Amino acid sequence: NQKFYTRCSCIMKYILVTGGVISGIGKGIIASSVGTILKSCGLRVTAIKIDPYINIDAGTFSPYEHGEVFVLDDGGEVDLDLGNYERFLDIRLTKDNNLTTGKIYQSVINKERRGDYLGKTVQVVPHITDAIQEWVMRQAQVPVDDDGVEPQVCVIELGGTVGDIESMPFIEAFRQFQFKVKRENFCNIHVSLVPQPSATGEQKTKPTQNSVRELRGLGLSPDLIMCRCSTPLENSVKEKISMFCHVEPEQVSLDHTGLKTTEAAEITFQLCKDSLYVDSADLEASALQEEPVRYHEAWQKLCSANGILVPGGFGVRGTEGKIQAISWARKQKKPFLGVCLGMQLAVCEFARNMLDWKDANSTEFDPETKHPVVIDMPEHNPGQMGGTMRLGKRRTIFKTQNSILRKLYGDVDYVEERHRHRFEVNPELKQHFEEKGFRFVGQDVEGERMEVIELDDHPYFVGVQYHPEFTSRPIKPSPPYFGLLLAAAGRLPGYLQKGCRLSPRETYSDQSGSSSPDSEIADFKLPSLTQD
Repeated sequence: NQKFYTRCSCIMKYILVTGGVISGIGKGIIASSVGTILKSCGLRVTAIKIDPYINIDAGTFSPYEHGEVFVLDDGGEVDLDLGNYERFLDIRLTKDNNLTTGKIYQSVINKERRGDYLGKTVQVVPHITDAIQEWVMRQAQVPVDDDGVEPQVCVIELGGTVGDIESMPFIEAFRQFQFKVKRENFCNIHVSLVPQPSATGEQKTKPTQNSVRELRGLGLSPDLIMCRCSTPLENSVKEKISMFCHVEPEQVSLDHTGLKTTEAAEITFQLCKDSLYVDSADLEASALQEEPVRYHEAWQKLCSANGILVPGGFGVRGTEGKIQAISWARKQKKPFLGVCLGMQLAVCEFARNMLDWKDANSTEFDPETKHPVVIDMPEHNPGQMGGTMRLGKRRTIFKTQNSILRKLYGDVDYVEERHRHRFEVNPELKQHFEEKGFRFVGQDVEGERMEVIELDDHPYFVGVQYHPEFTSRPIKPSPPYFGLLLAAAGRLPGYLQKGCRLSPRETYSDQSGSSSPDSEIADFKLPSLTQD
């Protein structure tokens, strides 16, 4: 409301997003969208994600359960929702913007061991709940924009579902918190499910009623209810939710199709609408014997693609199939981008087929190989699994002016991108590759770690050790990925010939008033792009 906006300039406002009925209801998208709307109104917005699990961070999670880990500038391994916040809001967060039960209990126990509580009995209330509130208030004040100005609004997403035993301390903390910061500075958005059974086609409100009743019983009353439904919410249903959930009808909103896309987002969809996903294990020779149909389908997809992306990963499964895909891209001169493991496997492929090192491999997969072209080069002492990789923002120095990727970045001397890996290209073997036109055009500050590869006499054969997707934005695409799309669409030579005058990093800025890349990009037609 108007009161909320007018007072944002002097008092921190807090928006808590909770979820009911089921997990995965869309709290992250709602939190990101609300933050984006507020930022478009000229407000400075930050975001915090609360995960009730006991893990310290997301670094050791299985991607099958939580999705891929998102890495921040400071090396924090966090939930993917923080990636949504950064991309939607175009901000830079830190690991403390991801709060977990493990972090809170670790903090409180450390204080107890130091004697900070002066011998008092340490309890969930007030010590854990106080620690949660203090963390939120402290982190909400940390600048997340380049101008270093303190935010005005903090959007907080509470993971899980209302009623989960794991989230109870957080619910109690925010029950107290709303009075500590004053009720007019606190807003609760509750995201709920309105199922529509196919048998009747009727939109059911009872799950939402029960969820809100439970939330109110715990001391939080929603100011806005966002309903997830397969069809637009009927007015009668909105009125029913309003009556039973103690909110005005206009405070019951529908999350059906999300926010309308801008012209620049439409451009991205136009470029990527025919992405093909190939399980690299299906490209391997063993698949021909075990699953011949899947084998031939996988190779048909690969051969029909205009560009190939081999992303990062862990473990030996599918690596030989990825090497087969890389070999095909190199020989057929198809645009290729390898990210992290994808770059390492490109090194292995070149070593096997062009240097005639038939057993060349990474020591991650073959510790006994006679040609260890990729080796373990940890920044920290190996041992514990969590937080021991090379993580976070690192500087990459371009070693030559004659680099496609350097030009795509705007002809800069260096870039700073985020990393998440343990293994690196063996620097002692660098000369053997470069003599054959396989160049390491980007290296770390010390010149010991190979960061960017490019292949001579190829339209676009690029590999990066870092993860450029972590800093990509919907209307400011990452140069390595943007280059792959341009090359696959046959537009890269013309773009480079113009001097990359519209660098992907500069096609949009809050100050410029521009909202999309060059109009020429809008008419790109990309038949297919394959990801192995």
